[in-house]
Amino acid sequence: MLSLRNVSAGYPGGSRPVLDGVTLDVPGGAAVGLLSPSGSGKTTLLRVAALLLAPSSGTVVVDGTEVRGTRFAVPAAVRRSIGYVVQSPRSSTNPRLTLRRIIAEPLSFAAELRTPRPEAHAERIAELADLVQLSPDLLDRLPHQVSDGQLQRACLARALAGTPRVLLCDEPTAMLDAPTTAAMMRVIARHVETGAAALIASHDRALLEATCPVRHVLADLQAAA
Repeated sequence: MLSLRNVSAGYPGGSRPVLDGVTLDVPGGAAVGLLSPSGSGKTTLLRVAALLLAPSSGTVVVDGTEVRGTRFAVPAAVRRSIGYVVQSPRSSTNPRLTLRRIIAEPLSFAAELRTPRPEAHAERIAELADLVQLSPDLLDRLPHQVSDGQLQRACLARALAGTPRVLLCDEPTAMLDAPTTAAMMRVIARHVETGAAALIASHDRALLEATCPVRHVLADLQAAA
């Protein structure tokens, strides 16, 4: 479902690659835990997998198709097949949009609308909000009016809105308490049961080992060696 083959990647001005020859497979119907310390390249790897950062070498294969290019250079159907939850929800949300409109973003873009139209997808938004345990009264609040954990749950709902074939999560539960963490990991697990692939990056070994029924736990990335 998702394959990275001998991927190297970095950023301008870096003295060496952040990723150096990393190979990783995430099969459909599996949750793969990516365990590595902070600063070792987990976020860079997920950005490459999300087609936001071009590797300097190596290949990215999504659902059997080798993908070249990033962002809008990639066909829309391929972009929509990937859901991505970033580590910091405030960096990935528009502060002027309510949670309802944030969740609606993939649905609106799939319908080729210029701006989120939550009224066109009210039933699906309500379903997603219930799935991630966001009460209806929170949906009309702006990001600054909710907690980091509530905003992160909205971001997970957004990532799931388009029923992605590949779900990428970067420390998705770092801002959640223990009961909510368990609930959100169950949400991810249920999505995997539909045949999707999930790559979950975390430095929390106990979390990954307890919640990834099929997993490859990496002590570190090649870039950290």
